[in-house]
Amino acid sequence: MDTLHLPQPMAAQNNGKEDHTDSHEKKSKEGKASPAHSTVTLIDEEQEDADPWDMPELKDTGVPWSALDTRGKVLRVLVSVGKFILLLGFLYMFICSLDILSSAFQLVGGKAAGDILQDNTILSNPLAGLVIGVLVTLLVQSSSTSSSIVVSMVSSGLLTVQLAVPIIMGTNIGTSVTNTLVAMTQAGDRSTFRRAFAGATVHDFFNWLSVLVLLPLEVATGYLYKVTKLIIDSFQIESGEAPDLLNVITDVLTESIIQLDKSVISGIATGDPEARNKSLIKTWCQTFTNTTLMNVTVPGPENCTSPLLCWVDGNYTFTLKNISETYNVQKCKHLFVSVNLPDLAVGLILLALSLLVLCSCLILIVKLLNSMLKGQVAAVIKKILNTDFPFPFCWVTGYIAILVGAGMTFIVQSSSVFTSAITPLVGIGVISIERAYPLSLGSNIGTTTTAILAAMASPGDTLADALQIALVHFLFNISGIILWYPIPFTRIPIRLAKSLGNITASYRWFAAIYIIFFFFILPLAIFSLSLAGWQVLVGVGAPLVVILIIIIVINILQKRKPGCLPAVLRSWDFLPLWAHSLAPWDKVVGVITAKCCCCCKCCQISADDGETRDKESVGNTNTEVYDNPAMSAEKEVKNEMNLELNILKMTQL
Repeated sequence: MDTLHLPQPMAAQNNGKEDHTDSHEKKSKEGKASPAHSTVTLIDEEQEDADPWDMPELKDTGVPWSALDTRGKVLRVLVSVGKFILLLGFLYMFICSLDILSSAFQLVGGKAAGDILQDNTILSNPLAGLVIGVLVTLLVQSSSTSSSIVVSMVSSGLLTVQLAVPIIMGTNIGTSVTNTLVAMTQAGDRSTFRRAFAGATVHDFFNWLSVLVLLPLEVATGYLYKVTKLIIDSFQIESGEAPDLLNVITDVLTESIIQLDKSVISGIATGDPEARNKSLIKTWCQTFTNTTLMNVTVPGPENCTSPLLCWVDGNYTFTLKNISETYNVQKCKHLFVSVNLPDLAVGLILLALSLLVLCSCLILIVKLLNSMLKGQVAAVIKKILNTDFPFPFCWVTGYIAILVGAGMTFIVQSSSVFTSAITPLVGIGVISIERAYPLSLGSNIGTTTTAILAAMASPGDTLADALQIALVHFLFNISGIILWYPIPFTRIPIRLAKSLGNITASYRWFAAIYIIFFFFILPLAIFSLSLAGWQVLVGVGAPLVVILIIIIVINILQKRKPGCLPAVLRSWDFLPLWAHSLAPWDKVVGVITAKCCCCCKCCQISADDGETRDKESVGNTNTEVYDNPAMSAEKEVKNEMNLELNILKMTQL
């Protein structure tokens, strides 16, 4: 009986499956697929077909020009001209706010920067010198200011050119944090933030990779010092003056707000005891110094200016000495000239105001660009900026972009201003990452040419050392370009920036972690270990570097040649999920931000709505799974995506 009846249930089951399949095929033919199946399929197809790094088409949603009457055409022209004038105005305010931001940082941390540079024993360690260059530039937010401090220290004999080379490398890294912070203002849209953050950090990765190669080379061979020394000794360079280009326009506004006496920071770095008690805020803009030869008393004959100009009268020793007296002629006219506030308070006020103006101008600039760059205008600009020359001259385009970046930076006299200005253009999709990379490299060269001209304005006795330091900065950037640009395979900063852009697009909180770790925690940790001496630095740092190299090598082999690795190391699944994935950390951040937002009634309502939608989606899932078991896996994926989207929405609120 069993043998006769066993096949029948099987047949019945098969018939049931065939009927179910036939009915499903009929439904699909009639276009009645289940909602879950169709939605997941569309999402998967869009994710597979769309490249996140393709520049978006900025579509013109307005009325075409041909459809407008005469009044409409005149009105559109006037509106376009008005938008362009507003754009120039916001760009002017953006550049001025960056200048004020630099002044604010100097007021807050300028004297601390001078104290850091004063300790010559720490500066003898090249790695510590590099980190000090990063920290000082972060404190004053100006590579030119930190470079001028180094120049004054070399000129006064407190620092040799060889010890100054790593500090100059550090200033190159510290100045790239500004455009990275600017990219954070575009975190509202995921795709825009992906491109903007990658466009900003491609500059960071170039500087870090150049230092990783050139700092050990400099320590081992003295490459930068020896080459620049040969250049200085070979040419008879006359003193000159650094030109004022964009500063002529921006100084009108910035100098009416605040003016600083930057010699105070240099005085602290060179050990001047009087500089510590001075305020960085300039009070007298015009002074007169009179030098006269006067009789002064000195402790003993050995302190006389010369034996011929020295005499003793009883218990006193007299000598002739040049005494300089400074007379105040004209008082400055900026806002804080007569304010009885300490430098720290004024710096914090300016810091808050400049950040507010900077972020507001940047948001308005992006919105204006989005409204102006539409349709044919966007197509023309993209074609000009991103199109390569025809074969066989394709390679020339990148080098022309480097020259354009250098020229524009020379005009604005700040690499931070130029790279911060192109970051929003990368975000909205007008400039590609591949084109932003050579523009950033050119900005590095442009800022060094300004430093060279400024060094040529130094006095004759300090001209050689000042010019050599400026040439070290120039040669460092040229060497970095040779390493990481001519051969397409060596353009590693682009690939690293895109990888970081993908991560920050999925986990936007990781962008803040990146900035805090690479520009604050890592330099401070290395600086702290340097204070303890070489033994501690090597003992702690060497094992960490070895572990990092091993992890990088394993990651490369996992992607390219997994067969070379043991079965366990072909993936990181043997580790806990939190050790090789950001998803658990993202849930933690989402829960924390959701709890913070729940203090607000609006956020509480959105959270309750999200929970209701989740319950409804779970109920729909159970019903559809019962009707069609084949869809269960896809529905689970969809539910997980809905939960993540709800967390992201609460995070944004």
